[in-house]
Amino acid sequence: MQRTIEAIEKHLAAIRSPLYEIGVFFPATESQPDSKMLLRAWDEAAVFKSVPWLRAKNAEGAAIYVRPQGEHAYSLVDDLNAEAVARMRAEQFTPAVVVETSPANFQAWVNHGQMLDKRTSTAVARALAQRFGGDPGAADWRHFGRLAGFTNRKPAYLQPNGSYPFVTVAEHLPGVYPQAAHFLQTVDVALIRSIVVPNRQQSSDGGPLRSIEDFRADPKYSGDGNRIDLAFAVHSLAHGASVDSVRAALQSRDLAKKGSDARQSAYIDRTISKASQHLSGPLRR
Repeated sequence: MQRTIEAIEKHLAAIRSPLYEIGVFFPATESQPDSKMLLRAWDEAAVFKSVPWLRAKNAEGAAIYVRPQGEHAYSLVDDLNAEAVARMRAEQFTPAVVVETSPANFQAWVNHGQMLDKRTSTAVARALAQRFGGDPGAADWRHFGRLAGFTNRKPAYLQPNGSYPFVTVAEHLPGVYPQAAHFLQTVDVALIRSIVVPNRQQSSDGGPLRSIEDFRADPKYSGDGNRIDLAFAVHSLAHGASVDSVRAALQSRDLAKKGSDARQSAYIDRTISKASQHLSGPLRR
């Protein structure tokens, strides 16, 4: 218990927020085919008060996640090795906290020193992932990170003695990274608009309709499921595909990480809505 509390203290000290969203995620299993995400919005005191409950859920197989609630000043860079973390320090992108989520695998939270709106936050997260080799699929303004102090219960990490590795705080240097001001001024915020939206002439030219598998195989999206989904939706709607057919295609990938069926459906609705907004907005050339 004390080990868990100390790890949480360090973790939350580096990503200060009036409220935190805590995700308790149960992955799908043979006996429970549907994954389940329990979400809680707590202040720091409530998080510590709930540690016994979180530990119990973790012991039942749940992953314990954290993120600041709402818009915030932080970016998560996921799926880093030790060399990438060292490079972040060397290039003055010193993380406020580095969390070792499994042996030799890290998540780094950086503090930009100012609140970022959703669009800019996602663009910055993508730029950081690209620069340091992080997971592009985890590069957005609302991505969860694992909360330190609990175990990573992925089957691949099961030890011969039946235990799982703890998620630990590997580095703890709360504060704004030295390059923050310069980076925020120079980051290419066009990353968030990197999908090439057809103009009106292209939308009605009768060209062939690409399948979602074509987009998934396109290397320019780097396997980023969210970008692929949005690009496909824009393309399909621009070429006259029905909303129902777009919805069915988006449902063809595993959306378990989005949470419950309702949250998965909401994600699809948002994606289709964003695609419609792209098409109804000013021409992008």
